[in-house]
Amino acid sequence: MTRRFTVLGALAVVCAAVELVAGRGMSPGVVWDVLNGGGDATERHIVFQLRLPRLMVALGAGACLAVAGLVLQSALRNPLAGPEVTGVTPGAVLGAVTATALGLAGWDSPLAVVLAACAGGCAGAALLWLLAGRGRGDPAQTAVHGVLVSAVLGGLTAMVLLVEPGELGSVVQWLVGTTEGRVWEHWHLLWPWALVWGVAAWLLAGPLTLLRCGDDIALAAGLSVRRARTLALMCAVAVAAGAVAAVGALGFIGLLVPHLAVAVFGADLRRSLPGAALTGAVVVCGADAVAQLSSRLLATALDSGRLTLPVGALTACLGAALLLLVVRRTPSRTF
Repeated sequence: MTRRFTVLGALAVVCAAVELVAGRGMSPGVVWDVLNGGGDATERHIVFQLRLPRLMVALGAGACLAVAGLVLQSALRNPLAGPEVTGVTPGAVLGAVTATALGLAGWDSPLAVVLAACAGGCAGAALLWLLAGRGRGDPAQTAVHGVLVSAVLGGLTAMVLLVEPGELGSVVQWLVGTTEGRVWEHWHLLWPWALVWGVAAWLLAGPLTLLRCGDDIALAAGLSVRRARTLALMCAVAVAAGAVAAVGALGFIGLLVPHLAVAVFGADLRRSLPGAALTGAVVVCGADAVAQLSSRLLATALDSGRLTLPVGALTACLGAALLLLVVRRTPSRTF
């Protein structure tokens, strides 16, 4: 287990190094020179005020989404549960967009956006919980209701944009998910939020492990199932909403990364929760590095200096392809 964490940590360092040198405008040699104390004022500003906070936000958001997904899947005993299909992500986006349209928050005010996103994420999760009713323990029914809730919340977001079309440019990036333009203010807001709720999730690792085994076993072990599940859902909603408020709706991170973490680190959530956080950080950081490299190549090939591939588009495409591949290879498995 120690070796697995070490390998994953080394992979995170590699992905972080690639992301720092992947952006346009500076060669890897110049970036390395700046990190060693050289470079002019402009180059130092690009590395330390633009690229480094973007890297840190990508790592933190990936960790948050993966932890939120694993907590949701464990609490609901549903392998399809994730921020994307339980109303949390679209609800958080709707909350942030609505608060901005009403003048209660602005994209230059990350704290207000986080609070609005958390409120929207809680509302989206509560709506799914009410619609699922007695069938909330059935993975298929929960997935269907989750798609319905996500569609409704997405439609409401579109209605808000019709009322305030001036917000369309910035909101589209949040709907897709991007780390573009993230600065230290975003990181200073994200890391304490992620730390508090990440510790809360780890403290719930024991009850969550029992919930994965079934309500009957959890009750026999003396666990208050309703209380544990409620606390776990609150934790998952909060940590996911914080990530969405920082980078937008990154698709499939909270759905697929938890399965990978459990496969690598086992079903004991005392190990798989930190493993999921590290895996999610690696996946988002690596995807962001690939997105920047792809943008650089496409801009050169198409002679377009403004072309930017958002990391959310890349994770959505790769995640959908991976999910389709798994389903086709194991058609008899229940997802």
